[in-house]
Amino acid sequence: MTEETQIGRVRSFNRTVTERVGVLHDRFLGLDRPVGAARMLWEIGEQGRDVRELRERLGLDSGYVSRLLRSLTREGLVTVEPQDRDRRVRTVRLTQAGRTERAVLDARSDELAGALLEPLNGSQRARLVTAMAEVERLLTAATVTLEVVDPAHPDAEHCLRSYFAELHERLDTGFDPDLSLLPDAGELRPPHGVFLLARLHGIPVGCAGLKLPAAAPAEIKRMWVAPQARRLGLGRRFLTELEARAARHGSRLLRLDTNQSLSAAIALYHSCGFDEVPAFNDEPYAHHWFEKHLAPPPSERA
Repeated sequence: MTEETQIGRVRSFNRTVTERVGVLHDRFLGLDRPVGAARMLWEIGEQGRDVRELRERLGLDSGYVSRLLRSLTREGLVTVEPQDRDRRVRTVRLTQAGRTERAVLDARSDELAGALLEPLNGSQRARLVTAMAEVERLLTAATVTLEVVDPAHPDAEHCLRSYFAELHERLDTGFDPDLSLLPDAGELRPPHGVFLLARLHGIPVGCAGLKLPAAAPAEIKRMWVAPQARRLGLGRRFLTELEARAARHGSRLLRLDTNQSLSAAIALYHSCGFDEVPAFNDEPYAHHWFEKHLAPPPSERA
């Protein structure tokens, strides 16, 4: 299928969905507000949210979010207040009227979902729901962003702490970072390396480091994906991106090691073309060592 055909089918899908779920109307689900404002009420939830979180979650610019919040505040549906510990951070909360309207939104959304399924037979319903779950998974995967950050960035440190905590829980021996061959932060900063951070709706959900020593093979270190971001292909995406960066750097061999308890990671490395080799370091937590020969980037090929 050509890219032009793919784009055409995506656009057709988008038109069908927007028509069927009623977002073309100014009065979404029969209420006196469009879908953007209605969705914001739902996202605020019972516990409230920071304004920045709302922007990230909905993918809206700050100006539009501010206009929506002013409108909802005038209607008495939300309050917006600065936090005590940091006056620059504003938190949005539903009023009692806002909670009442959110409950109406929930009920009418259930009715709409039922109306989409009602004309279908059992087999068709199952196929539609399964297809929707797959579309949601793939669209979520497309929402994840990768960014090069300093390994000392707070979000990077959050991911590394989460990674170490998970290793301590999953490995038979536990995990002590002081005993592991952890790369120095300087080894994961350009030009000696790179550290990638993945975010989903602005929340850090994964990391991966790449060492690029001058006279040794490139090496992947500390690749981790948060549980809520698994099954989105993020591990494979990390590997692809780091392989490309290593090749552009001039590396022709890429290495990594892992623990026997991390069966999903081992399967991923095999499926991505890594070959198991004898130990090439003294990592006390490693049982498997892998390497992959890299082709030069297209610009360097004859």
